[in-house]
Amino acid sequence: MIYTFLKRCIDLIGGLFLMIFFGPICILTAIAIALDTPGPVLADTPPRVGKNGKFFKLYKFRSMVVHAHEKLRNDPRLAKLYSEYKRNSYKLREDPRVTTVGRFIRKHSLDEIPQLINVLKGDMSLVGPRPYYPDELVDQQKKYPHTKELVKIVLSAKPGITGMWQVSGRSEVNFDKRIKMDADYVRQRSLILDIFVLLKSPWAMISGKGAV
Repeated sequence: MIYTFLKRCIDLIGGLFLMIFFGPICILTAIAIALDTPGPVLADTPPRVGKNGKFFKLYKFRSMVVHAHEKLRNDPRLAKLYSEYKRNSYKLREDPRVTTVGRFIRKHSLDEIPQLINVLKGDMSLVGPRPYYPDELVDQQKKYPHTKELVKIVLSAKPGITGMWQVSGRSEVNFDKRIKMDADYVRQRSLILDIFVLLKSPWAMISGKGAV
């Protein structure tokens, strides 16, 4: 398929260019994280669900305390927070696990830059659906049963660093609306649509609108 071939070419060329362009920012971000809190520079997050349901490791700058995901799910003191997390489509407006530096880099999507490694490896694309957590997909489909077919459509494509919901509302969009936007993208995907999303993405990063 010509689209698939051209999209991969754009991912490789664009990914390499952005790695070089964001290199200085990555160095500064890594230093800031190391000075802010003890722990690794990259996040220790669980695997994400990729194309055709295949799990992969997503690279991301650490914006939370160490072992944040395990603590949220297993620490009895965070049980109420975990319930809120699931209730709010796996997003928290006020999250005590987020570090000082983490709050800034999350707002401006700087924590997402290492995902360029995933793009170059072929796990992800520059533009695509959001890479979901396995338990998130299971729980949200129970909450929104009508989304099951939409999830199948979404998982037929590679996830992306940016996508339609990120540039159209980002974290303010609940799962049922988000997964529909992702599925609509997969159905309508084209180079023109990808370019449109890429052109809108820098403003989403700069403004931080809807980010948590």
